[in-house]
Amino acid sequence: MTTFKYAAKDPAGKTVEGTIQANDKNEAVAELRKKNLTAMRVDEAGVMASRKAKNKSSGGGLFKVSPKANKTELVIFTRQLATMIGAGLALLESLEVLGDQAESPGLKMTCQVLVAEVRGGSDLSAAMEKCPKAFDDLYVSMVRAGEVSGQMDIILERLADYQEASESLRREIKAAMTYPVISMVLVLGITAFLMLGVVPGFRAVFDSLDSELPTITTIVLETAEWMKANVITWVLGGTALVVGFSMGKRTERGQILWDRFCLRAPVFGPLTRKIALARFSRTFATLIRSGVPIMGTLDIVAATSGNKIISQVVLDSRDSVRAGNMLSEPLAKSPVFPPMVTRMIAIGERTGALEVLLEKIAEFYDAQVKAAVKSLTSLIEPLLISVMGIIVGVVVMSVFLPILDVVGKLGSK
Repeated sequence: MTTFKYAAKDPAGKTVEGTIQANDKNEAVAELRKKNLTAMRVDEAGVMASRKAKNKSSGGGLFKVSPKANKTELVIFTRQLATMIGAGLALLESLEVLGDQAESPGLKMTCQVLVAEVRGGSDLSAAMEKCPKAFDDLYVSMVRAGEVSGQMDIILERLADYQEASESLRREIKAAMTYPVISMVLVLGITAFLMLGVVPGFRAVFDSLDSELPTITTIVLETAEWMKANVITWVLGGTALVVGFSMGKRTERGQILWDRFCLRAPVFGPLTRKIALARFSRTFATLIRSGVPIMGTLDIVAATSGNKIISQVVLDSRDSVRAGNMLSEPLAKSPVFPPMVTRMIAIGERTGALEVLLEKIAEFYDAQVKAAVKSLTSLIEPLLISVMGIIVGVVVMSVFLPILDVVGKLGSK
């Protein structure tokens, strides 16, 4: 039998350390699980102390730059970590395995930071705070709730489900809008090519015909010549407009104005609102179900809403809840939240099933967003094709009408 030193979490979330006799590390972890303890670190006696000393001597700051991981690989990381912990592997060993098999440098470095911090005695949530580019406030808060409740594997499973649902919705929206964006770029490109490269070349031909040009031809020719003569001006102007918009949007006031416009814009406004409500409901439900305190939940929901208007409404509701009022009351005063949402939240508060009803709201708006995106895509595609057809048709008519007029006069002679 070998003596192992361990650090584990008890059902109350308190970190406990001690020694245990076992034949190997796996047996030691299994014995800890029988005692209703979640193993954080398990090493042979003397090894843990030497590792702590080594980490302390390195100053704890092994990585000066915060590593980051993309959303797709983070979903896989979360799911695998939940599976390993649920299967009885110690947290430190699970992180080491995930770090060894990580393919991207960002995720590999992230795992190295987590391993170093956990080995040095930090909780997993505290270690994840050292990697803000990989783990946001929502992720860290849910992991902390898992540590406190002693249900780390269950919380990580819920977190992975949340990530997969959010990522799936984002991919669907991105895929649905790819074709319209490409089509718009093609329309603008074809228009620029015709007006700058094709139409101006016909000016000399039309002048040689010594014939009065149709109105549409005159307008197209003058527009093309103006565009060609001022191409540098309007390119620089367009660039300045984009840069100015981008810089203005980064300011607090600019972000508020833009988010308000996105919610009120025709056609796209309702879609933006549904996306924001789906994100709000899913995030709220996931945090509440995972045991995150209501005030902390509201802070995280406000920070991750993706819209300053909704964020401000949530922060105002936080102050109302702190004063002892129901959450649904301040939300009902905002035009952003439909009556259906606020009434379902009110019912959830009264019945104690708030997270269940929030999940129902998230599922409802997920379906609404998917249907709206599909409908919008079906509308945009023929619209862009029609615009392209009109532009090309006008240019073709402006070029051929004078030629047909001359041919008609020659035929009559």
